[in-house]
Amino acid sequence: MGKVIDFQTDPSKYRHWKVEYDGPVARLSMDVDEKGGLFEGYELKLNSYDLGVDIELADIVQRMRFEHPEVKVVVMQSAKDKVFCAGANIRMLGGAEHAHKVNFCKFTNETRNTYEAALADSGQNYICAIRGACAGGGYELALACNHLMLTDDSTSSVALPEVPLLAVLPGTGGLTRVTDKRKVRRDLADVFCAIEEGVKGKRAVEWRLVDEVIPNSKFDDVVAERAAELAESSDKPDVEKGIELKPLDRTFAEDGVNYSSVEVALHREGRRATITIKGPEGDAPADMDAFVAEGADNWILRCARELDDAILHLRNNEKELGLIEFQTQGDPERVIAHEALLLKNREHWLANEVLQYWKRVLKRVDMTSRSLVAIVEHGSCFAGPLAELLWAADRSYMMLEEFDGDNRHLATVTLSDGNFGSYPMGNDLTRLETRFLGTPEQVETLKDSIGDALEADEAEKLGLVTYAYDDIDWEDEVRLFMEERASFSPDAMTGMEANLRFAGPETMETRIFGRLTAWQNWIFQRPNAVGEEGALQRYGTGVRGKYDMERV
Repeated sequence: MGKVIDFQTDPSKYRHWKVEYDGPVARLSMDVDEKGGLFEGYELKLNSYDLGVDIELADIVQRMRFEHPEVKVVVMQSAKDKVFCAGANIRMLGGAEHAHKVNFCKFTNETRNTYEAALADSGQNYICAIRGACAGGGYELALACNHLMLTDDSTSSVALPEVPLLAVLPGTGGLTRVTDKRKVRRDLADVFCAIEEGVKGKRAVEWRLVDEVIPNSKFDDVVAERAAELAESSDKPDVEKGIELKPLDRTFAEDGVNYSSVEVALHREGRRATITIKGPEGDAPADMDAFVAEGADNWILRCARELDDAILHLRNNEKELGLIEFQTQGDPERVIAHEALLLKNREHWLANEVLQYWKRVLKRVDMTSRSLVAIVEHGSCFAGPLAELLWAADRSYMMLEEFDGDNRHLATVTLSDGNFGSYPMGNDLTRLETRFLGTPEQVETLKDSIGDALEADEAEKLGLVTYAYDDIDWEDEVRLFMEERASFSPDAMTGMEANLRFAGPETMETRIFGRLTAWQNWIFQRPNAVGEEGALQRYGTGVRGKYDMERV
């Protein structure tokens, strides 16, 4: 399997980022350790990054929300002289296997989306202070911020030079954010993305590539002023203290990973993994004061963190397991009660953060290029946020009526208010709205069933599950599905599932991910980029890539 990539870290382990907190303003400085690459064979020069750098950034962004809710403005900057960030490390990209490149870019995209949405979701506004060269993935780091400030000097510029230099495209949303977010004129965007040297000074403002350009002598002072102004004008309520995100309770074994509320079983012969989520063992806290006191130990937050880690582990470390099977076990009423406390108090900062985190975790499930199936057995607790897994899955199978010798409570599905707006997908629709795109009136009908424990015949009739089978047919039907799925081409499955999951309107987010999947699985395997004479392999040698000039 090779080196296991661990997505858990904490501030004591950071090698690439420094964070300073000053009341409502935090300064996030990129200071990449050249010798700190995740793998052998490359150095992270000029603040270039690999997956390890982004794992730290993702952890910082997450902790900013939970541990430092007092922060209203985050200033992203470089700690190195004359360079902001050179983007993804070219040697790493040139030497990495294709699957790693794709998973790296997908995680990086999810991290960019998370801090880009931090203003709307959490009232934390990311601004970017660019001094020095800001190229490729470095500019994509900046683009996900809400306000871009550029030093006006001879060395500071923004650039997306992937096309002329590497024969690939920006991998973390650069092209889409230039057109959709920055609204750069198409012909100017064409010029910008076809030149190596990038754009400097006032032209960068005129072309809408940055928001303001400032003389170098005044740059630090103006950045500090702007951060203070944005913090002062923020409507984010003051929060005195956050909660600590403690290390996960996690044990690795040859055949799986065990957490406190999530179990991952690996079935390598069948090329599948089973994620079993255990519902809460205790009652929901009485109020938000009690919830805050429990902090990261509370089931609904702990479960989200563990599920998030499990999905990332399977994505990156178990790439031949093409099917993920979701199961749950527990009391659905308790799941509903834990979620209800947050929904009732969504104006409370921590209730909001946990709901927003569940939204992000479920989006991570949506974006995972594995076949997904939900298995609703007796004793399950597909309710509230866990019910979302039924509609994130490509198919769902539910036990119908009593099974001989099975004394668990009957399989049910329980809808909550949260299923109708708290966890939107990347297309800005709920999973129920996406599921019933052709019959939107069905979503309104389902609201009449909120809080009801729907047994299999009713759940199937309402369209909440794909199939319901009794004791006679259950085992054979589920087995045949899993065997068939494992026999299909993984490439065809990835393409089919990505096409079917995101019905409805395109958003900037679906455009970024949809185009990312398409171009990476094509351009990143073309000889013009990764062949022996391709641009990605020849970069830095002084010899340009040799291209097959046929247009495809």
